[in-house]
Amino acid sequence: MSNSGRIGLVTSTFMDEEDTKRELADFILSAKSLSMGLMVKKFEEDFAAKQQRRYAVCVNSGGSANLLLLQSLMNIGEIRPGARIGISALTWSTNVTPVIQLGLIPVAIDIAIESLNVGTEQLSEVLDDIDVYFGTNVLGFASDIDKIRECCEAADVLFIEDNCESLGSSVKDKLLGNFGKAATFSFFVAHHISTIEGGMIVTDDTDLYEALLMARANGWDRNIPAHRQDKLRSRHSVDEFYASYTFYDLSFNIRPTEITGFLGCSQLKYWDSIVKAREKSFKQFHDAIKANERLRSYELGHMSTVSCFAIPVIARDKDAFGYYKSLFMDNGVEIRPIIAGNIAKQPFYRKYVSDIGEHPNCDIVHQHGFYFTNSPELTGDQRRKLVALLD
Repeated sequence: MSNSGRIGLVTSTFMDEEDTKRELADFILSAKSLSMGLMVKKFEEDFAAKQQRRYAVCVNSGGSANLLLLQSLMNIGEIRPGARIGISALTWSTNVTPVIQLGLIPVAIDIAIESLNVGTEQLSEVLDDIDVYFGTNVLGFASDIDKIRECCEAADVLFIEDNCESLGSSVKDKLLGNFGKAATFSFFVAHHISTIEGGMIVTDDTDLYEALLMARANGWDRNIPAHRQDKLRSRHSVDEFYASYTFYDLSFNIRPTEITGFLGCSQLKYWDSIVKAREKSFKQFHDAIKANERLRSYELGHMSTVSCFAIPVIARDKDAFGYYKSLFMDNGVEIRPIIAGNIAKQPFYRKYVSDIGEHPNCDIVHQHGFYFTNSPELTGDQRRKLVALLD
């Protein structure tokens, strides 16, 4: 097969890129200020409505969203210092590094290969040993996440989600990112919606929402409602003059810009078409995978929508992995390992975590898997080429 017509992981920065860039240029030229303001607020409100959550807080990256969420939960006492945080062994570094940076203890949990996610079977093995489960919804997939929520509630384990790869996916018609107390999203260029860089946290909890607003911006009270400002200032005997430079808790400065807000509002209108295109392509690719005895298929019949971030290919043995890895690369298809493989095998994890554990299913994915793009902008010819390679 010819290697002409390279298929990259990222097709463009934005949906409708030419018009979006032109509109962005006009916005920058006309804006009085590009520091976080009304456009960010509008993006947060629109995103919360579309995601069907009460609150949304925008930040400068998906990694920052994870860091801010954990810090804010510590600030309000829902996570104690030194708590044990369950994570998927198949995840991205920024799902784990904030855990370590904040003095918390990561506990890597093996996955179910048929969903690439931690299921109740895997979670039950460590449920008595963790205080928080920070689940990653991998590549648009989900396990029995409704039961995971029930298990966490029964065990008094706080459940939060990293949904950076799964915008628009749903289980029993409920969007992923709506099962835990809070969830994080990424708007990096390769993700479902792009603001170049950017991230979001969603929650229905008012106390957490206000803690997020404060910890996002230095720990001051400028962005929380007036009645909550009054309570804080009264409690700490802060008058109006000193209030502008009073800092109430541990915090960062990870605010987004108005450019992020403008782009987010601009790209949200493509949410439905992006999800439909990704879902349609995934079904086509998965049919080809299921028909190939040398590749592992997935069991996702419990999912209402699979808004697949990328298409994971897991070979059944080392020889098949080598064959398909070379086949895709030789035909101009850009591929990557499936996220970070087994995160517990990464150098940073072994440097800072003493209890590594065993993750045999994740090791299979690590050693025999790769993924290619599921861009909503794939052409018919490109999809046919990818299906042919899977065959």
